[in-house]
Order: sequence, then structure tokens, then C-alpha cells
Amino acid sequence: MLDIAITGTGIVSALGLAVEEFHRRLLAGEVAIRPAPWTTSGGDGRAWWGTITDFAPRDWMDAQIEAGTDLFAQFALAAAQQAVQQAGLGDVDAERTGVVHGTSIGGARAVMKAQYLLDTEGPQAIPRKTQIQIWPNMAAAQIAMRYHLHGPSLTVTTACASSLDAIGTAARLIAGGQADVMIAGATEGGISLAGGGADGDFVPAMFHTSTLYGMDAPSHDPHRAMLPFDAKRSGIVVGEGAAMLVLERGDRARARGVPILGYVRGYGSLADAFHPSSPEPTGKWEARAMELAIADAGIDAGAVDALIAHATGTPKGDTAEIRAINRVHGDRPQKLPVASIKGHIGHSGAASGGMAIITGLLGMRDGRFVHTANTDDPDPEAQFDIVIGAPRALDYRTLQVNSFGFGGQNASLIVTRD
Repeated sequence: MLDIAITGTGIVSALGLAVEEFHRRLLAGEVAIRPAPWTTSGGDGRAWWGTITDFAPRDWMDAQIEAGTDLFAQFALAAAQQAVQQAGLGDVDAERTGVVHGTSIGGARAVMKAQYLLDTEGPQAIPRKTQIQIWPNMAAAQIAMRYHLHGPSLTVTTACASSLDAIGTAARLIAGGQADVMIAGATEGGISLAGGGADGDFVPAMFHTSTLYGMDAPSHDPHRAMLPFDAKRSGIVVGEGAAMLVLERGDRARARGVPILGYVRGYGSLADAFHPSSPEPTGKWEARAMELAIADAGIDAGAVDALIAHATGTPKGDTAEIRAINRVHGDRPQKLPVASIKGHIGHSGAASGGMAIITGLLGMRDGRFVHTANTDDPDPEAQFDIVIGAPRALDYRTLQVNSFGFGGQNASLIVTRD
């Protein structure tokens, strides 16, 4: 069993730029699914996006760093700053403190905008710092530079599993003696401007890619656009944001006397190895990742009190996860409470697992478990309790979080209150 304390959390989300606000608005049932900023530039009126509308880079960094980073790295810096402040790290051994950050697309917006400027205005219009805005590792690098850290600085790109893989990797680096403290999490998005708006006539190609691939839900109602685990589910809404944690050796955190928000106890990760975008239909490899996390935590499946699912609202994806959860947790005298946060904020990609951990930690503290927004007709195949309608009063101490990404990236994490 891992003994990795969580002492800091930070978030940038479509429901706020602070963890308490994010959690409060989730529990209030707010839905931050909004018209995409480019809907009038080729959209059909059904283009929804989980945009962040209140992020101002200069609130978190100086002009030089803003100019040299794409928005995804700026999100990560802001979330990391919150987490480090909450953890009260102070002076650390710089060579034993590091960063593991995850992202799917990194600075994709920067390269798309540079190509647009090249095509419309010529080479002289390309921003001089495009080269350093693009690289996916620049979020981790900027966090390390912000805090003068010389420990491991790693970037994982495991699609929508990136948060859990980053946090799990960081936890194992600590458990293996390579580090004492790690800042870990993931970031996605930053395709619009910082305030969530369009950038003149520039329309990023990625705005159209999910529609062309058949991923978007054909709904004219933002409250029906993303329906996790619903029998009527039909697709996703793209979201964005960042979630970062401070992890440290349990004995170190206890010796410091700081508030411990929870513990990372178990981590499982493996390859589905089935299809670039569709999960293996029986869910057996997703289930195996869950079983590995439970075994790593040194517990039985029955010790898990609640689960926050990946649950993207796609017909194939949710079916596979339902079957995976049934396989691991279906045989219980009392059904396991399960929820997804994606109906509230859309699918925040690489950041989604970290966001789920954050609301799960606060829910364990407060005895309230988040509900699945918008879903009102739970899939009858589920042999577990899909929490809908409103948050549930629940005393839960052990939480499982799932993240499953394109390319067959399956990850699961066990966190506990104590």
C-alpha cells in the first residue's frame, strides 16, 4: 500500500479557478457547457464547449512567461501555484522535489495559430516564441522553473488518462525513494483565448475534429449534450482546464504537521490494446486496471466506498466502463455509488481524472458525494448505483477514480481520507 500524502490541490476549470468554488458549484448542479466561441464561424448551432471564461494569465504570471507559453501551460502554472500554496511547502530539497505533468495536445493551439498566420500574413507574422509554446513538456518545465526544482521533470501524454498516470507515476517515484515531494496533475484545452472567446477570424482545426470523427452529441440543449451513463447518451462535449496536486511522503507530511487532504494508496495502469478510439467492448482491460489499483492499495474491492467514473457519455465508451465496473464491483449486497463530473463541465481530457480526485477529496471531507449532472435515465445494464439528481450525503473514506483514454490508455487510482 502506498503512503503518499496529498497536501495541496489546485484547479482551473469551467466552474471556477479555486478548488472550493469548483466543488461548491459541482454540488449545486451547475452546468458549464456553453456555446463554442466559433459556432458562428462554421458551426451549426449545436456546438457546445466547456470553456473557461474567467482566466486572466497576468493574475498568475508575468508578461514574459505569458508571452512564452501557450494557454495549456498557463492553466498548469495557475493550478500548481494554488496547490503549492495550500501545501505550505516552504523550503524544499530542490533535487528531491519534482513535477509530473500530463497533457494530450500540449501547445496545439500555438502551432495551429502559427500556421494560420503563415498562410494569411506570411512568415514574419509567426510569433517568435512559437517554438517554445508548442512543446508538451513546457508546462512541467515552467512549474519546475517557477519553484527552482531540480528533481524529476516528466511529461506523460496518455490522452484522457494523463492525470491519473501523472499522479500515479509521481506517487511511485516518491515510494521508490527517487523524490520526497512531487507536483503532479494534468492540463487540457486552451484552444480558445484565455477568456474563452474567439481569436478574430482564426478557427482552430481542432474545433471541427470531434464532430468529423462523430464524437459530438447532436443536441440543441446544453443540458442534454452530455449524458454520462444515460440510456440516451450520444456523445461528448469538449472541455478544458487543469488539476494539480502536491504529493509527499506520508511520514514527511505528518512530521510537518500540515493538514493532509487524503492519501494516494493504489494505482493501476495498462494498455487496452484494442482500437485507437474504441475500448474493448467487454471492459475486461478497464476492469483489470481497476483491479490492479485495488491490489496495489492492499484492499479488497468491497473496501471501495464510492467511485468517480470516466463516463464520457459516448455509447461505446460508457458501455465498456459499465461492464468493467460491473465486473469489479457488481457483486455487492449494497450497490456501489458511482458518479461522473463530465455532465457538469464537459470532457476536460487529460485533466479530468485530477478534477475528479479533487472533488472526491472535498466530498470525503464534507460527507457529500457529487452527482452526475443531466443524466436522468440510467443505463439499465449498470449493476451499481448511478448517483443522479442531487449530491448524496455519504460517509466515504475510500474512493476509486477511473480514467480511460484514446489509444487504450487505462488508469485507475485509489485515494483515501486517512
